[in-house]
Amino acid sequence: MFKKSLTALLLFTLLSATASAADIKAKISIKQPGNRAVTYNVGEDQIGQAEVNIFQLNGADTDLVTVTIKSKADRPVYYNLQLEAETGISESDCEIYLPGFWYHRNLRSPREAPSFHTSKAWTVREDRLSSPLAGAFSTETNRGVTVMHVVDGHSDALTTHQEGEVILSGETSLGYVGFNCEVDWSRLCFGYPYMETPRRYIRKLTLAPPIQAFARLNPGETKTLTWKIHEVKADSYGEFVSKTWEYCFDQLQPQPITPLYSPDEMKATLANYFRHTYVDRYPLKFNSGHGLHIERCEPVPIVQVGFCGRVLLNAFNALEYGEQTGQQDLVKIGNDIFDSWLKNGFTSKGYFWDNIDYNRDIPTDDNIVHSIRQQSEGAYAVMHYLAYEKSKGRKHKEWEQRIKTLLDNFLTLLKADGSYARKYHDDGSDIDGSGGSTPSATSTLVMGYKYFGDKRYLDAAKETVGYLEDRIISRSDYFSSTLDANCEDKEAAISAVTATYYLAMVTEGAERLHYIDLCQQAAYFALSWYYLWDVPFAQGQMLGDLGFQSRGWSNVSVENNHVDVFVFELGHIVKWLGETQNEPRFVRMYDLISSSLNQLLPVPERLCGIGVKGLNPEVVQHTAWDYGRNGKGFYNDIFAPGWTIASLWELYSPERTVNFLTKKHK
Repeated sequence: MFKKSLTALLLFTLLSATASAADIKAKISIKQPGNRAVTYNVGEDQIGQAEVNIFQLNGADTDLVTVTIKSKADRPVYYNLQLEAETGISESDCEIYLPGFWYHRNLRSPREAPSFHTSKAWTVREDRLSSPLAGAFSTETNRGVTVMHVVDGHSDALTTHQEGEVILSGETSLGYVGFNCEVDWSRLCFGYPYMETPRRYIRKLTLAPPIQAFARLNPGETKTLTWKIHEVKADSYGEFVSKTWEYCFDQLQPQPITPLYSPDEMKATLANYFRHTYVDRYPLKFNSGHGLHIERCEPVPIVQVGFCGRVLLNAFNALEYGEQTGQQDLVKIGNDIFDSWLKNGFTSKGYFWDNIDYNRDIPTDDNIVHSIRQQSEGAYAVMHYLAYEKSKGRKHKEWEQRIKTLLDNFLTLLKADGSYARKYHDDGSDIDGSGGSTPSATSTLVMGYKYFGDKRYLDAAKETVGYLEDRIISRSDYFSSTLDANCEDKEAAISAVTATYYLAMVTEGAERLHYIDLCQQAAYFALSWYYLWDVPFAQGQMLGDLGFQSRGWSNVSVENNHVDVFVFELGHIVKWLGETQNEPRFVRMYDLISSSLNQLLPVPERLCGIGVKGLNPEVVQHTAWDYGRNGKGFYNDIFAPGWTIASLWELYSPERTVNFLTKKHK
């Protein structure tokens, strides 16, 4: 251990002897209220108001950097500390990893979202990230470097302004991390309290002026801050992300949360959604799934077969649960929805109607837009329904023919490289030829093979995973699965996990082992979006006042920065992977996710900001980002409970998928 004081030159090696020498450069900005801040180079300039001491402990695996700031003034000092560590990685071959926020160079995101399109140097608040870490990886030397904030305490403070230089109203544990690739040799950036440069990302595709927060230090007071700098060797960016996720998990050691409700209690409350949102006055009957107001929760005349509405999956949930619990009104709701869709839910070519807004003109076959994801989600729900009905001795020949027609259509849509267009017309011509949503179809094709025994569907599924392996998993490029964003996103990684799991469950030998390996590779990326720590909230921010803990929840995408309960089948797949591959971290992640995602269930005595019990919130705004309403610690005013109910229902029905894939349906 050694010490460098304010008056000494602050220049020392941080990385191991095998790495390129890396220096830390430190600055401190001091703000006098009413004046612009003045920035000093630590070790070079005389500051006067504060003393900055930096300790560096070189361990076997980790360089521990501890900064102590002590006030020397006779009045409060308002400061912002900024540090940069050289990585020894050239800008030309540097790829970035900010968990749950930044992958590669974010070049699939537009200029209006954080990406290299706008700048090669960014700093962001730590609560945007699923772990408070930033990493850089060299594609030439296969060497990565990360910096992680050892977060001290659990507090946040409100500010009177959201841009420029702002003095915090109280204590915060939030710092910032980021990177600077505007220079020849890339640097990792970190400091305290938070700042966001060169722009803040405040809502979807909206960048705003930067912010720099200043913390208060009283006369004679000392503040100690700690970061860990870690180096890793990896054969690829994908392995770098995997090893870094393991490192974050081991460092943060997230523990399961004591569940507020059991799975049975969750379903009993969520079932109120089936009753409260049921709409039966149109040709298609449905549960109103998106576009609802959080306080009123009144149904709206918008129906969506897949995400966000998941109408048919929720109809099946209502039917199955109603029969299990003797609630005949739920059985009738489920059956009536399926009957209406059988009669009115298909286009002339045999595709589901994806979206209908009964307040507007109904689309025609000529102008309807299909997405491979929504079509797959609709077929998934119907095949579960058919298997369930057959187990009860009830057969639906017309429904079976509808699904066979749809799956046969899938065969005609399959491209030579094994991909599916993300969106297409009813005649099969492309609207968006991007292949990122391809794995959405894989699991549906496998289900078609299991249900109908048609090997053509299995062969097609294998072709899609050939594309998935070559274009997505091997390149660590998970994108284009979110319906309203064509960017790097969690749902693409989850789709890849699900697709490879389904094939592993219906194959044997070396082929099965290969699919399991692909599944595990994708699982690391899916889990990288899930929070391993609890972000802090300020008093007066509803989520904090409710005691919400973010660990186990997941961010959405580069373009949509809020946490939610999107998990569906991922939980039980991750648990299965952990047991199959002897990876205890995965099993513990299942425990964390399954125990955490029930925290905001609205019940009469604790509605958690939602007007009606059981309508689980969707847009949980855990950082300084929103869709235009309310901000950190609250929800957006419009939400989509259809998919949140469906997701939690799948989480708490862990045997559903494995039973479908292992049982005979003849």
